Amino acid sequence: MPAIPVPRFDQFYRYAELTQLLQDYAAAAPQLVELRSIGKSHEGRDIWLAVLTHTATGDDADKPALWVDGNIHAAELTASTACLYWLHKLVSGHGDDREITQLLDTRVVYLCPRLNPDGAELALADRPRHIRASTRPWPWDEDAVDGLTVEDIDGDGRVLTMRIPDPHGPYKKHPEDPRLMVARAPGEFGGDYYRLMPEGTLTNWDGLTINVNKDKEGLDLNRNFPAYWRQEFEQVGAGPYPTSEPEVRAMVDFIVRHPNIGAAVSFHTHSGVILRPMGTQSDDDMTPEDLWIYKRLSDLGARLTGYPAVSAFHEFKYHPKEVITGTQDWVYEHLGALFWTVEIWAPNKEAGITDYQWIEWYREHPVEDDLKLLKWSDEQCGGQAYVDWQPFMHPQLGAVEIGGWDRLNFWRNPPPALREREAARFPAWLTTLGLSLPRLEVLRTEVRALGPETWRVRFAVANAGYLPSYVSKRALERKTVRGTVFRIHLPAGAVLASGLPRIVGGHLEGHAAKVSQQAFLPNRDITGDRAVAEWIVKAPIGTRLALEASADRAGTVRTEVTLD
Repeated sequence: MPAIPVPRFDQFYRYAELTQLLQDYAAAAPQLVELRSIGKSHEGRDIWLAVLTHTATGDDADKPALWVDGNIHAAELTASTACLYWLHKLVSGHGDDREITQLLDTRVVYLCPRLNPDGAELALADRPRHIRASTRPWPWDEDAVDGLTVEDIDGDGRVLTMRIPDPHGPYKKHPEDPRLMVARAPGEFGGDYYRLMPEGTLTNWDGLTINVNKDKEGLDLNRNFPAYWRQEFEQVGAGPYPTSEPEVRAMVDFIVRHPNIGAAVSFHTHSGVILRPMGTQSDDDMTPEDLWIYKRLSDLGARLTGYPAVSAFHEFKYHPKEVITGTQDWVYEHLGALFWTVEIWAPNKEAGITDYQWIEWYREHPVEDDLKLLKWSDEQCGGQAYVDWQPFMHPQLGAVEIGGWDRLNFWRNPPPALREREAARFPAWLTTLGLSLPRLEVLRTEVRALGPETWRVRFAVANAGYLPSYVSKRALERKTVRGTVFRIHLPAGAVLASGLPRIVGGHLEGHAAKVSQQAFLPNRDITGDRAVAEWIVKAPIGTRLALEASADRAGTVRTEVTLD
């Protein structure tokens, strides 16, 4: 059997290399890894899913599941790295690491390292373009006829910033470090000023006005999910209708077909923060029991990863008067499964900037922060994060300078030397989330003779997980899960005298403490984690009966009893 591969975490894999790496894992550990394609991208690439579980202990569909994905946004490539890092930890740790072994023996991880292979391939091209999501043109399939198209024009493989001297420009050189461009002060005049614009080419320029064109590929896959989908005039990039895009439809179809998925994590970049629901409403409008468990598991994530965990609605809005919707709204607010978005990497924090708000900082911050970042680039990144300005003869603008932040390689994503360190933050938390999922176990079976060839059969199961079998109150409100389902399978010659072949029982609580020991009122449902089904069967002595119990998010258990 081939050896387990060891990925390079300091590089981003092109599609063919990523495909080969995933195939190598499946070949090296077939008892732990199955590689599936859940669909085709817009350009026809397979969207790969690694199914991670110990098959000797059962099929993936019979086990509670955690979904993890990355790289839904094209240039957010470290999201894929984080998935590959955990994949390697799971495969190499099974049998040696206690938690990983328990996870893969009792649960399943559905891991999609690159949900948007087309966009990532464009971001990694020799002449890259840093679009947000899909490569499908939206809302119109037309090339720009005027304006500035953002792209690499000097052939260095980077998309930087152009600066042009202009007495009406809003920027000037910092007096202590002329590389740094800072905002012109109110009422200021008489200095040397500049206009800044993205690196790119101009079409039909009139010599005066410049507008930066939106990407021709303006469709954002993370706005294409069914929950709270809105048209383009309300939510930019949402596409023509919910799940219109094959990448989103592949994910939605898979999750709907796998009700065993009780929680999910989606990796993005950047900000160095864990985001929890809700995205469209405040905590005051949230189901309290769900908010409590979210805070508990999010705080655990903060401790284990070093990233703060915050509310998407309260602390991570792009605009204070607007909300955006996407994966988390569908997974939690529609389906009632738990969901987190992880924004990997915070370059400002890396530079020693600690007092900042994630979104507000990008609107405005003190120039001292920029100086700290420039120092970080010089001392920790070899001067490559902030590129020195170099003269360039632009085909339309004439003499310009190109430089500034390399956003793809040092801002949207960590520099190569730090990518593994960032990815290593998450396995402990992800593993704990997986081990917290509900899990059905056989508690007891009983057979009692009631008379000649008449038997009472009892089948008891329990939830061995931390979370309840329904996972969230939201799932109960939306009626997306049903209670424990018991089934009895009768061989020829056996009949039911009492009971039904399929019995739908109640939901099972987990072992998460509902209240503290000092609470005013005790928890009264002491055995809420258990359920029992009972049948009266008429059959000859020695008959074997197959029993089965399942809960949508807690898995399926099977056993047999002999009538004797």
